[in-house]
Amino acid sequence: MIGQILIAAAAGCASAAMFASIVSGELISLVLLYLSPLPLMVAAIGWGPFSAAIGGALAAIGLGAIFGIGDLIGFAIAVALPACWLGHLCLLGRLLAAGEGAPPALEWYPVGRILLWIAGFAALAIGAALLALGSSAAEITATLRSFMQRVFSIDETAAGGDAERWIDAIVSFAPSVAAIAATLTLTLNLWLAAKVTATSGRLSRPWPDLKMAALPPMTLVALCVAAAFCFSGGLLAMLAKIAIAALVMAYALTGFAVLHTLTLALKSRAFWLGSTYAFVVVFQWPMLALAALGLADAVFGLRRRYLRSHPPPLPVA
Repeated sequence: MIGQILIAAAAGCASAAMFASIVSGELISLVLLYLSPLPLMVAAIGWGPFSAAIGGALAAIGLGAIFGIGDLIGFAIAVALPACWLGHLCLLGRLLAAGEGAPPALEWYPVGRILLWIAGFAALAIGAALLALGSSAAEITATLRSFMQRVFSIDETAAGGDAERWIDAIVSFAPSVAAIAATLTLTLNLWLAAKVTATSGRLSRPWPDLKMAALPPMTLVALCVAAAFCFSGGLLAMLAKIAIAALVMAYALTGFAVLHTLTLALKSRAFWLGSTYAFVVVFQWPMLALAALGLADAVFGLRRRYLRSHPPPLPVA
């Protein structure tokens, strides 16, 4: 028990330090901020979610005591809560009914459902951050606009038409881009935490087949409902756009899984996959094509059709 508390305290201190590094204003602090859930996720997967909860609580209290209640709430919502809950889901499993004489099988929580939780946490974190800026869409937009003008050193009284249009475009897309980034970074943190615990031998579940990850069917319904709320206007439309961005990013990640499946029979598979990843990193816009691929798989079952026509080879006796 003492060892678990020490691990929790160390993870909490590391996560809090990475989260607070943003006050330095250095570029590397942005990377550390995005990786701040990683220590708590390693503690959650390797030593249990209770350990991560202790570390997260200690870190949140410490940040609140030093920087104020705003940082306490922000850390708790954006870092501690997702780390603890996602770590819990990674270790969640249930026994399946087995036939007579057969050993019991354990079914682990599906990767696709974990990805949906990640999108939900990303939307929650960005939505909470926007609500901290104001209680209405006009107030939030005005605050973001003022912030962007300070970032780009634009005087509101002297700003020209082109500068105004650029600021308006950035303010319009900033919440959605933030939701996409939050979904991607939470996914990356969870993958890194699982890799670390697997390498150390503390991962209690077998490594999942990531190329078969699929979002639950009701995710499409949620996406359509969020799209409908975009036409309502005001704060509700702003929050709906954040939800859409997070879900589209989740479908883009499943698009990578679809691509890994559909290229199984290619001799130059490594080249095509490497080129795709390089294009995504350099240009970003191919992520939209991967999101479309993920959506097409959800609607038409591309992977299921491919595996039906290209069954895996039978093992040699």
